[in-house]
Amino acid sequence: MSQFWDERYRRDDYLFGTEPNAFLARQAEWLKPYGQAGGRTLAIADGEGRNGIWLAEQGLDVHSVDSSVVALEKARKLAEARDVMLELEQVDLVTWLWPEATYDVIVGIFIQFLPPDQRSQMFSQIRKSLRPGGLLLLEGYSPRQVELGTGGPSAVENLYTEDLLHEAFNGFEFLKLESYEANIAEGTAHKGPSALIDLVARKPAA
Repeated sequence: MSQFWDERYRRDDYLFGTEPNAFLARQAEWLKPYGQAGGRTLAIADGEGRNGIWLAEQGLDVHSVDSSVVALEKARKLAEARDVMLELEQVDLVTWLWPEATYDVIVGIFIQFLPPDQRSQMFSQIRKSLRPGGLLLLEGYSPRQVELGTGGPSAVENLYTEDLLHEAFNGFEFLKLESYEANIAEGTAHKGPSALIDLVARKPAA
C-alpha cells in the first residue's frame, strides 16, 4: 500500500492541492474551542499535509500520520513554507498501536482505502483514541460516487452511508451527518461532481 501511494505522490505538484478540504474548512467554528486550548489532534492519512497544516494554523497541536514517506516529506516542506509545526509519522493504520484517549480532535478526509473489515477496526480505534468530549470530523464518498467516477475508490463497499456511520459511532453526539452532491476541486485527484457524506460528532464526555 505504501509503495502505491509513494508512486502517486512522487510528482512536482501536490496531488490533492495545498489548500484544506472544503468540508474541513467549514468546520472552523466547531474547532475554535479546541484550537484555543491547543488541542491534540490526529490527522489520519494526511498525505502531503494540506489538512494537517490548516489544522495547525487554527492553533491545534497536530499529529499527522500517513503510510507514504514521499507524502510526509512533501508535508514537511509545505509546513516549513507555511511556518507551522506538525508532528509527522509514517504508520500503517492497520497495524499501528493507536494511543488510548489521547486526541481532542480526530480528522479523516477521504480515508476510504481500507476494506470493510479493516475499516471497522479503524473506526473502533478512532473511538478508543478520542478523549471524552473529543470531536470527530469525517468526510468521504457515498456509493453514488462510483457512478460519477471523479475520484475515490472504485469498490462500492469502501464507501460510506449514513447508516454505516450511525452504527460505527453509536453513542456519539451527532452534530452533523449529511449526504449531498457538490463540485469539488482539490488538486488533480479530486475534481468534478462528487457524491459526499460529512460527519461531525462528539464523543460523550463521560
